[in-house]
Amino acid sequence: MKNKIMLLTGICSVLLMVCAFQIKNDQHHNESKWTKLFDGKSFNGWKVLGGEADFVIEDGAIVGISKVNTPNTFLCTEKTYSNFILELDLKIEDETSNSGVMIRGQYDSTRNRIYGYQVEADAKERAWSGGIYDESRRGWLYPLSLNPNARKAFHLGEYNRYRIEVIGREIKTWVNGVPVAYLVDETDQKGNIGLQVHNILDVKAHEGRKTYFKNIRIQTENLTPLPFEPGHFVVSTVDNTLTDYEIQDGWKLLFTGHNSLGWSDVDLQGFPKEGWIIENGELSIMESDGSESMTYGNIVTLEQYAAFDLSFQFKLSKGANSGLKYFVTLEEKTEGSAIGLEYQILDDKVHPDAIKGKNGNRTLASLYDLIPSKKQYTKRIGEWNQGRIVVHPNNHVEHYLNGTKVLEYDRGSNEFQDLVSGSKYKGWKNFGQAPKGHLLLQDHGNHVSYKSIKIKKLD
Repeated sequence: MKNKIMLLTGICSVLLMVCAFQIKNDQHHNESKWTKLFDGKSFNGWKVLGGEADFVIEDGAIVGISKVNTPNTFLCTEKTYSNFILELDLKIEDETSNSGVMIRGQYDSTRNRIYGYQVEADAKERAWSGGIYDESRRGWLYPLSLNPNARKAFHLGEYNRYRIEVIGREIKTWVNGVPVAYLVDETDQKGNIGLQVHNILDVKAHEGRKTYFKNIRIQTENLTPLPFEPGHFVVSTVDNTLTDYEIQDGWKLLFTGHNSLGWSDVDLQGFPKEGWIIENGELSIMESDGSESMTYGNIVTLEQYAAFDLSFQFKLSKGANSGLKYFVTLEEKTEGSAIGLEYQILDDKVHPDAIKGKNGNRTLASLYDLIPSKKQYTKRIGEWNQGRIVVHPNNHVEHYLNGTKVLEYDRGSNEFQDLVSGSKYKGWKNFGQAPKGHLLLQDHGNHVSYKSIKIKKLD
């Protein structure tokens, strides 16, 4: 028995040694995939672009120092990168400071300006760290109103670990291990990596404040992306497509860009033969006489929905009016549009409906005639806006416009019913409280286009 015990002990020791060797070998292999972008001692491989803020090296860290009356300043890699995984530690000492990491950055030498994708470092109350901003171009692409749980990941006055994956057309970010943003975009395929010191205009009190960067490393070959947890919203500027992640997460396209499958007129007799056209990946209602649903008519989904997350893009012509309605039962008989809760789609500056109603509750992204939207980011007429409607299983509803939440309410609550009683819908019994309904795109006699309509059931 003693010999057997000694033999087993010996075998276990050998196995442990083999395992330890394998773990050490794997760690060495994983570490060997990384390349340091900063040696901790010099600015070799880096250059300052865009502004005149200062960068120094202190205790193995790059320190950006704010300066008055200079634009955003970036310490950029001399080398450009296409596909990569980037990790670094970033620290902001004061909440008034703002910073970020430029990825695939573009340089305009005529203006000495850096522009393009930037992963945010935001220490203020808004707390959008890890969100994706398009510097000097399109503005916010992935604000953290789309992922409010990630707003707590960044810590002021401490080093925060950033992980940024840029692979093909997908950009994903993590802050301190928390998944933050998931963007699909094809605008830039290659560019610089840059460390930002944000401009402070002429605010002398903010001069000299510091932002720290260290442990900057990159992988460029044999990239293995980390899995994103299910349930995160994906922003995509690639028309009428879904990522594998979205498909696995339950998303479906309601418009493929090629046909009218799944849509019909309000009589459920088939797709309209005129007025609604599908061209260049867009679903458009043509201009007519400006009347509500009296020329070509509305279209609805054949399927009905209860709780859902709906995302869509829309483009207005000058002075246009339309709307996306939900919980449309088609049971009410009306002369104009079918009755339902409506995400208002409107040219607020030109169309007269914007000044009707109460307190702006007929303006863009409002719950029409009930709740006004608190818009932050709107696009110019002729540009694409992203709308989003989320109806939770508990009947809490949210409207978004271009990534930011513009209103929320509880369907069927006392507050909701009070709003209905003072609106144009007061004569309709249990308005907006149907357990499920169709989605509707409105013909209001103006040219409006839609694309990238996708939905995820939440019930």
